[in-house]
Amino acid sequence: MGYLREYYERIVKLRESEWDFIAAHFQKRVFDKKEIITGKGDTENYLSFIESGTVRFYIPDMENELTFNFSFGKEFTCAYDSFLTQTPSEYALQALTETIAWQISYADLQEVYSQTQVGNYLGRFASEKLFLAKSRRELSLLRYNAKERYLRLFREQPDILKLVPLKYIASYIGITPQGLSRIRRQIS
Repeated sequence: MGYLREYYERIVKLRESEWDFIAAHFQKRVFDKKEIITGKGDTENYLSFIESGTVRFYIPDMENELTFNFSFGKEFTCAYDSFLTQTPSEYALQALTETIAWQISYADLQEVYSQTQVGNYLGRFASEKLFLAKSRRELSLLRYNAKERYLRLFREQPDILKLVPLKYIASYIGITPQGLSRIRRQIS
């Protein structure tokens, strides 16, 4: 749980009693490569902090499944809209690599919020970070062409090419794998 505490400590200094209370609500879970973490139609019951690994968000029932987000080590992840509303998810989360996560249930998170002031602060920070990432992605799809989106992704997250198969990157930037191959040939 050291990485989780490190993450929190970058935001706010925790008293030992606060950390002990929060940490007691998290459980470690290991997901195998390609394992579904949250299935489409399942209600998301856990907010997960990824200690290590890579997770993709995708819509599985489309002819060419659509990948629309990734989460990496040292980040929180979940089907957040499903988690907040406690309704079935419209998409799935899959571990692209073996993924070690620390999970807190919806009920336990509500208890952390109600029992600690710092829990509310940390929850707000995590929510704002997820919202900003979603907004940046939407604006990127609206403002830039596929080549620009690829170059920006490569510039902003250069390790993504090492962690995520190209077919998922192509889907993420809104093009086919063949279109991504053309772009990669143009810029090399």
